[in-house]
Amino acid sequence: MAEKAQKLESYIWEGKDRKGQKSKGEVTGPSLALVKAQLRKQGIIPDKVKKKPKPLFGGSKKITPFDIAMLTRQLATMMKAGVPLVQSFDIVADGLENKGLQELVISIRNDISSGTSFAGALRKHPKHFDDLYCNLVDSGERAGALEQMLDRIATYMEKTETLKKKVKKAMTYPIAVIVVAIVVTAILLVKVVPQFESLFQGFGADLPVFTQFVIEISEWMQQWWFIVLLGLVAAIFLFRESKRRSQKFSDLIDKYTLKLPIVGEILDKSAVAKFGRVLSTTFAAGVPLVDALDSVAGATGNAVYRDAILRIKNDVSSGTQLQASMRQQDIFPVMAVQLTAIGEESGNLDDMLRKVAEHYEGVVDDMVDNLTALMEPMIMAVLGVLVGGLIIAMYLPIFQMGQVV
Repeated sequence: MAEKAQKLESYIWEGKDRKGQKSKGEVTGPSLALVKAQLRKQGIIPDKVKKKPKPLFGGSKKITPFDIAMLTRQLATMMKAGVPLVQSFDIVADGLENKGLQELVISIRNDISSGTSFAGALRKHPKHFDDLYCNLVDSGERAGALEQMLDRIATYMEKTETLKKKVKKAMTYPIAVIVVAIVVTAILLVKVVPQFESLFQGFGADLPVFTQFVIEISEWMQQWWFIVLLGLVAAIFLFRESKRRSQKFSDLIDKYTLKLPIVGEILDKSAVAKFGRVLSTTFAAGVPLVDALDSVAGATGNAVYRDAILRIKNDVSSGTQLQASMRQQDIFPVMAVQLTAIGEESGNLDDMLRKVAEHYEGVVDDMVDNLTALMEPMIMAVLGVLVGGLIIAMYLPIFQMGQVV
């Protein structure tokens, strides 16, 4: 019941200020009575106070990793300014528009107020706070440096989410080219080519082989387009389900995506950047290297690197240097291995790993920009070949008739 009493609601009010002038606004509070009391403290005499009506469609917005990164950054900033943790949660919750995120913040705040540790309160929400996040917060609490740890976590999340967004952009462009090409070709075959076909029937002459080939494809598409569409939807669904349910299939996809031209290299460099970023953050937080590698293995986003890092963990556990084990895996770039070696020799491993992350994040950024610039003319070229080929196929018989005449 106590937790329910602390739940904040939005209220709309109308009243008069100290000068007797009418005013209105919106405020959040746990109950109608407390909201009225809060307004009176501000010198406002409320005439009407009622709950803000909820939208008819849609509820709370989805809580994204960027939301969690923003929340972490806000908490870190306020704690650095000397604001107590519980009060920081109150301030953050009061300014949130996303009701789902607001409820999450209030729930964590209530748990901390009742005596639960910050990390313990976060562990009750594994959907939004993974083991790495909770372990880092726990380390910060134990070391008495929570504000510095939250700042590091916020930086780590902002960098990794930005990197994910860039990789997603790189993956979207080739898919967009394929989808646009398929849709344009299908429309031409189903709607445009039949118009020419009816025209050719009155010619009374054999059509060119290329034209006849396109007409046969058009006739087949007109008859089976619905089956083709269902087949494509079923194939996409089966692919996604197989990737989700079968670890072996998912690992195989990860392996072969790294071999794709351009996109594969972007995914490869982004995995190295994530490796440097996560390992730098965890190691700087005082997490032992062997334990840190466990967190890194799951954070790289690729099965090839996950398996390699788990092998590195076993090597490091038996006394092998990190850089020596990285070199043995034969997947890490030479620069990443060299910077790691310098970090181990100088006792400044977290700084060198951060430099690895920053370098390869920059590489990924440049490669995505280059891919974007390359894909724009490529889309035009692909569509030009498809549309131009169909137009040539349709006009070949007309050209032939002109030569005969």
